[in-house]
Amino acid sequence: MSDLQKLVLASGSPRRVELLQQAGIEPDRLFPADVDERPMRAEHPRSLAKRLSVTKVQRAHEILGREPEPASGFILAADTVVAVGRRILPKAETADDAVHCLQLLSGRSHRVYTGIALITPAGKLRQRLVETRVRFKRLSRQDMDSYLGSGEWRGKAGGYGIQGLAGTFVVKLVGSYSNVVGLPLYETTSLLSGEGYNVQLNWQSGIHA
Repeated sequence: MSDLQKLVLASGSPRRVELLQQAGIEPDRLFPADVDERPMRAEHPRSLAKRLSVTKVQRAHEILGREPEPASGFILAADTVVAVGRRILPKAETADDAVHCLQLLSGRSHRVYTGIALITPAGKLRQRLVETRVRFKRLSRQDMDSYLGSGEWRGKAGGYGIQGLAGTFVVKLVGSYSNVVGLPLYETTSLLSGEGYNVQLNWQSGIHA
């Protein structure tokens, strides 16, 4: 296989894998890059998303380059940040995290930023930042308790996953839906195809069926 058709996804996110598969792309390898995701002091949410995606792809490139048979091809990383104003919401790991996020999101608009970073087979770094605006309905205590009971909030930026039950909370969305799920497909596939990756190679082969 040509290096132009090899793709390493520097993420362990099942949602990002599913989104790539939706686009007919099957990563050749998953290589989650372990980085400190804590924001810097007074860091803007969009700056955090950009910084973390670049840090992840560079970390993966560095580690893979030290392997006995260094990986070739493209390396793709992404990071999604949910924010109310300049306030960055955490990835919910506990029920208290999730409650805090849902209370902040209730009846308000928020923004979802995803930074995409790509290192090409030639070693060039390419990046994009995508922003989506989302408005939630005013959440009742029952809404919150029921959603907490579902467990869908675990590990999700902002304490919710739009592709699941929390989709019923969304009053309005302006921008990319797939961005809110975790990987904006238009921008990701445009970035890949612009660097020579044939995004549509498997579309007529039945592999995507």
